[in-house]
Amino acid sequence: MRLDKFLKVSRLIKRRTLAKEVADQGRITIDGKVVKAASRVKEGDVLAIRFGQKIVTVQIEMLKDIVKKDEANSMYKIISEERLEKIEPEFIDDED
Repeated sequence: MRLDKFLKVSRLIKRRTLAKEVADQGRITIDGKVVKAASRVKEGDVLAIRFGQKIVTVQIEMLKDIVKKDEANSMYKIISEERLEKIEPEFIDDED
């Protein structure tokens, strides 16, 4: 199954076009490798998705083309959710 379709069906990302944009921006990895929206996923793959200042890591449990809303979260298992530290801009002292 394509990555963008999995993200939509599992409801990790609500729209397939948004899933494609996120993947094409390099914000998704499969088993540590940056991937594109057309990449193939399989059961057991570990996805890391960066949502703003948060990285969610999930393991794919099953692949289905159609799933009910209340069963969508059974397609994956959340491994971790980590918050990224905001990077403060360095101040440049122009007074010399």
